[in-house]
Amino acid sequence: METLVVRNGVGGGLQPSVLGRTLLLDNPATGRQLGHIAASTAEDVQQAVAHATAAAPVWASTPAAERGRILRKLARLLERDLEALALLESEDTGKPLQLARAVDIPRAVQNFDFFADAATQFASECHDMDGRALNYTLRQPLGVVACIAPWNLPLYLLTWKIAPALAAGNAVIAKPSEVTPRTAERLFVLGLEAGLPPGVLQVLQGLGPEVGTPLVSHPAVKAVSFTGSTRVGREIAGHCAAALKKVSLELGGKNAFVVFADADLDAAV
Repeated sequence: METLVVRNGVGGGLQPSVLGRTLLLDNPATGRQLGHIAASTAEDVQQAVAHATAAAPVWASTPAAERGRILRKLARLLERDLEALALLESEDTGKPLQLARAVDIPRAVQNFDFFADAATQFASECHDMDGRALNYTLRQPLGVVACIAPWNLPLYLLTWKIAPALAAGNAVIAKPSEVTPRTAERLFVLGLEAGLPPGVLQVLQGLGPEVGTPLVSHPAVKAVSFTGSTRVGREIAGHCAAALKKVSLELGGKNAFVVFADADLDAAV
């Protein structure tokens, strides 16, 4: 049987990591080895940033209505592939297939539909300066941004970051969790099918210290959105603070489930 290899989405296609390194990918529910994923490094970041930097001005100058049309098409493609995406997420996360099918993937579809409309609905502000002048607010894309998502809702939370960034005209480099990489790889492929120009949406697989750190600290990356642990969030905040980058952090978990020794194990499960 052919070995599964989850690749990076860089420029206009899927490819292995620059150095050819890989990580093991397992199903956490069964322990079965699923295959390997690309183990990206700073070299892959450099390559992706170069593509994103070239693509960002083209995407930013694309009319908002056209950006919205492409995002809506991407939503329809996610809807078309819902069953396949739910299966990938179920195997990667170990969660029940029905949960991925009924909640996670449909919410990802809704994200692109919502921000497809929002692409044409961004508001500005104007203030009269006592009849002498009008001060107005002009909202412009930042350029290249990084979106980093956790393992528990790998496609849903990643699209919650990617969709608004694309709607606003930014080029996105996304990093999914290394334990749940496959829906992000599929999203990259569907993005190209929907009509996103190469380099506008890219996906780098791998470990946080190896690829996440060089990504968030790269000078061409102008903003970072991260969902994950408080410890990693502090590190990312430090990198962004040093360069005065915009940063959005959703940290920590409040859904702990503690099973004590005297608990009814069957009821707890």
